[in-house]
Amino acid sequence: QVQLVEPGGGLVQPGGSLNLSCTASGSLFRIKNMAWHRQAPGKKRELVEVVTEGGATNYADCAKGRFTISRDNAKNTMYLQMSALSPEVTAVYYCYARGERVFGGREYDYWGRGTQVTVSS
Repeated sequence: QVQLVEPGGGLVQPGGSLNLSCTASGSLFRIKNMAWHRQAPGKKRELVEVVTEGGATNYADCAKGRFTISRDNAKNTMYLQMSALSPEVTAVYYCYARGERVFGGREYDYWGRGTQVTVSS
């Protein structure tokens, strides 16, 4: 009952900036934690950053470029602001969300299809 859409990927020059967003749509679910993950060719998917429903963040990858995660609960949208980008951050970026079912209170994990981020001159 929840789908995640992740526009914002693309090609950016080294040292440049890029903003990703992820919007959750559906009904009868309350979105709780959200996170960005990424997967580079030949590597396992890894956590980039996580943000709770209350806005608490965990900056999991600050070594390659600058990453800032945020969310707008009114829009059910999560953002990832990236700056000072290097080619090492090139990967498919995936949106993740944990949703709580309105009826029953059970929680489920949801994943977006991913968006390609390429840093190259």
